[in-house]
Amino acid sequence: MITTLLYNPKDDTLVKGGESAIATWQQSEDSILWLNIEGELTASLQQQLQQTFGLHPLALQDASRDRHPPKIEDFNDHTFIILRGLSADSESIDCNNILLAMFVSERFIITRHLDRSLSIERTMTALESGSLSLSAGTGAIALKISRFVIKRYHKILFDLEVRLEELESVMLTTADDKVLAEVVLYKTDLTRLRRNFHYHVELFNTLRDEQFAPFDSRLAHEINDVCEHQHRAASLADLFYQVSSDLIDGYISISAHRLNNIMKVLTIITAIFVPLTFIAGIYGMNFEYIPELKHHNGYFIVWGVMLTITAVLIWLFRKRKWI
Repeated sequence: MITTLLYNPKDDTLVKGGESAIATWQQSEDSILWLNIEGELTASLQQQLQQTFGLHPLALQDASRDRHPPKIEDFNDHTFIILRGLSADSESIDCNNILLAMFVSERFIITRHLDRSLSIERTMTALESGSLSLSAGTGAIALKISRFVIKRYHKILFDLEVRLEELESVMLTTADDKVLAEVVLYKTDLTRLRRNFHYHVELFNTLRDEQFAPFDSRLAHEINDVCEHQHRAASLADLFYQVSSDLIDGYISISAHRLNNIMKVLTIITAIFVPLTFIAGIYGMNFEYIPELKHHNGYFIVWGVMLTITAVLIWLFRKRKWI
């Protein structure tokens, strides 16, 4: 599906339409076009974009893929940017990514994404409502889209922070394998997010430090703001990844400590009953001529010996603070 927004700076008008707006844009010298492509970037459409807007065929191939990492590339009169955004139905850390490609020039901005993108929709809504204007330039629009992309990640990370705090309290009191499995899944999801965030940080650091058309000095503050948002997301993902690792290690340590305590109790019980079992085994042997068997008080003497051994062992264990 192709959607266009055509801005005329002469009368400050914005017209929403379809593919037919491209011809109107070509006939004007100062109008600005936003061409949004949702779905497959077919070979015929790639050829049309290459001929109409002068886009590089290799860049168009990258934009047509759905597993390409984030990147930024300069093509003199325009800049090619790939971001990894969230799919429209992603509201938790167990989220799906979509590729969001942008070609940004002075007179046009072309965006492509396979599935629905809330960041694109919010930016277009802001333009149509008048709270944002294409008169600010295509670079400002691209940065606005980037800001919407990273803010959605922020919400997911803040929600995860609350959940990790809850799990930390639970894991200190209850050894539950379901809790451990949940934390392991969070760690896996954070590994994927960290990779995307670090790509984004490198991308926007490059955009801030080098010159890319049409991102000039007038957009320095906006670029810095997006850079800060990206750095914050990357640092939060790194922090929560470490917290998840610490929770897993803590769970294993607590489980091992509880197992050690159980084994210690069982070992003490075994140590107490071993000599008693030994005595009972001797006097339980079926031999007729055991001298002690004919002793009048033998039964009480054996009980006394066994109780004495038990008392001595318990006293010894307490003295050494084993119990």
